[in-house]
Amino acid sequence: MMTPLAAAKAYAASGSMATPSLGGAGEVKKGMDFGALLKSAMTDTVQASRHAETKIAQQAAGKAELIDVVTAISSAEASLDTVMAVRDQVISAYQEIMRMPI
Repeated sequence: MMTPLAAAKAYAASGSMATPSLGGAGEVKKGMDFGALLKSAMTDTVQASRHAETKIAQQAAGKAELIDVVTAISSAEASLDTVMAVRDQVISAYQEIMRMPI
């Protein structure tokens, strides 16, 4: 299981996820809700995964360098690890809220 610190480092180290596309230039717009932020992160993760799949297919056809494939896969893995770490934290917060007395 990845710790939040490890996820933050993976998020910062990945090229495509270093500045999420929230407001065009990586800025969070005023009034942007948490759901939109999560949707943006998921979209970025799916795009990174598709890019990695495309690079794998290109390399299998002899049209891409192996280093490009490895880089794309690493970026997709870091994106997925980040999303999973956020998911784990949200679930943990939800469970803690549910344990609170009313």
